[in-house]
This record gives sequence, structure tokens and C-alpha cells, in this order.
Amino acid sequence: MEVKQIASMAQIEATAWNRLCGPDYPFLRHEFLAALEQSAAVCPQTGWETAHLLVFDNEKLLAALPLYLKTHSWGEYVFDQQWAQAYQQHGLAYYPKLISAIPFTPCQGQRLLFAADADQTAICALLFSFIQQLAERQGISSWHCLFPKPSQLELLRSLGLSVREGVQFQWFNRGYATFTDFLQTLSADKRKMIKRERRRLAEQGIELLRVPGTEVTEIQWQVFFRFYALTYLKRSSEPYLNLAFFKQIARTMPEQLLLVLAMKDDRYVGAALSFIGADTLYGRYWGCDAEYNALHFEACYYQGLDYCIEHALARFDSGAQGEHKISRGFEPVTTYSTHWLKDAGFAKAVAQFVAREKQAIAHYKQDAANYLPFKRAQ
Repeated sequence: MEVKQIASMAQIEATAWNRLCGPDYPFLRHEFLAALEQSAAVCPQTGWETAHLLVFDNEKLLAALPLYLKTHSWGEYVFDQQWAQAYQQHGLAYYPKLISAIPFTPCQGQRLLFAADADQTAICALLFSFIQQLAERQGISSWHCLFPKPSQLELLRSLGLSVREGVQFQWFNRGYATFTDFLQTLSADKRKMIKRERRRLAEQGIELLRVPGTEVTEIQWQVFFRFYALTYLKRSSEPYLNLAFFKQIARTMPEQLLLVLAMKDDRYVGAALSFIGADTLYGRYWGCDAEYNALHFEACYYQGLDYCIEHALARFDSGAQGEHKISRGFEPVTTYSTHWLKDAGFAKAVAQFVAREKQAIAHYKQDAANYLPFKRAQ
């Protein structure tokens, strides 16, 4: 077996890459990763340098690993800035580092892509050896795999990596036929709260439209992007993604996009974009031009729950953070990242840190579960 490194998605055929990753998880599709590059959202100038690894047996593609050379820690959603500061205090360079992740996307999924007949254990060992050699040659401090699918965790753990845990809030469809069925599982006060929030949209004269990606117009994409950019500009920061990125995925993977638009007095006042997986809806980007009562909850959560119920999707992954989701039926789930640091002393310190942090995460997850709105068993 041979490892080959590529500096662009253009160096691998879309059909070959997609054959490994499959259609279930939209963010690993060749079309998505290529759009990040071709729109220049991902490039050396933004601190994301493509360095994907491919494993071949003669001419046959056996495996792939998404990989980026990073010169900062922005857009990752697993926070290691304190580690970087510790390196600096000891006169060492934490950057550049390598990460296996989907840029700007804190959604669990495959990180190691294999052909059906591949020897996964042997390939993992080969890839890890290649990464270690690369780190030695190029002065790279570390390799981090962010938000891997839990089923791939043992493969990564077998390499001796430190495993770090986090918490997100996700909604699970337990066979609901209607949104009302879901509401019936909640305590009376939370059920009333959600009904009141949904009612307030109508009271403000706001109508919600769900538009499949195949039907979104050019004007609607421009409207959405303006709202998306506003969420960053309100915090005096620049958006990670640009209009060129959204236009490209609208052309290349529209069947996995869902746009929710909010309208008032025949004008758009807000929008939310989600991605559709095999059994999961992924809520990703949102924005509005003014603050309307409960608009965020409706556009970003309740419309997504409606869609999951109507299309029998098992899960709604609405992204990182957001404790306000708990009272609306989003349950705490554990997320993972794995970490290898070349410096033995720092590797030991990080291993000790994540072990302590794991205990705190477990307490936090349990505490969050205590606030779930579901009816208590009698």
C-alpha cells in the first residue's frame, strides 16, 4: 500500500472519492470540499491548506483521510488555544498543526474513509506513520481528528491518541407522526411554551417557507447570504464562507439542501439553511435583518423538526452549543476528538488534561439531561 498526499480536491476524481464516503454524510462529499476550495474559503491565505491523504494498492483507491494544515485554531469548534499558549510559553511552536475535520462544520461523521474490502487497522497504522513522518519533516506539532463518528473512535484510539469529549444537543425522532405527537411527550409548561413561540410568528405576520435546494432561486440565495453574513457582522467579524461557496453547492449538490425563509409583508426577514443526510438533518447557517420574537426558534429548530417528522429522518443535528435547545427537546450527546502531539511532554500533559476534563463533561451532560422537558415516568 502507498500513501499519496494531494493539495486540492481537483487531484482526485469525484466519483472515486464519493465511492469511499457515500451519500449519507453531505459534508464529506467531493462537491462540498471542492466548493470550499474553489470559493477560496479554504486556502493557505485563510489558514486552511488542503493536505488530504489517499491510500492506494497499485491503482486501486483503498482509503482517504481529509487533512488540513492549519496556522490557527479558528473554525474548528474544538478549542485548543490554551494548548497553543502553553507551547508559546515554553518557547515552542504549536502551529502549524494538522487536523482531520470538515472546515467550519462541527458535525460528527466519518473521518477515515475506506473501500469495502480494505484492511482498516493496517491502513490506519500506515496513515498515522505517514503523519508522524510528515510532522518531523515539516515541523508540525500535532494531528487532531475532530468530530469523528463514534463507530470510528476505537480505530483512532488504537493509535494511542488522546480522546477528548464534548457535548452537543441533538433532537431524536421517536417515530412521531406529527409535531403534535412530539409535543405530547413534553411536560405541560414546555408544551405551552413551544406552542406560544410558534403562535407568535403568526401574530407578527411572519410566514415560513421551506424551499428544497433544487428550487431555490438566485435571488433567494443572495437573500440568504446577506442574512448569513449579518450574523457575523453583528459580532464585528467576517463570515467564514462566501456567496460563491453557496452558489457552487447549489449547483452541485442541491438535493441535499433545505432553505427556510421567513417573510413579513412580502419581504424576506430571515433565513436558515440545513443539509440533508441519509437519516439526519443538519442545521447549519442562519441570519435575520431584525429581531423578531421567537423567529430563531422557528426557523432554526421547529421547521427542522417538522421536516424530520414529515420525512422520517431519525435525528436533527443543529450544530454546536446552545443550552436553550434543552427545553425544546434537544438531548445532550457526547462528541469526540482525538489528539496526537509530537512533543512527549506535552502529549502527557494533554492526556492528563482530557482525563480530568472528561469527568467535568460527564457531570455537565448529566446536569443538562436533568433539564430535559419530557414527561416524567409515573
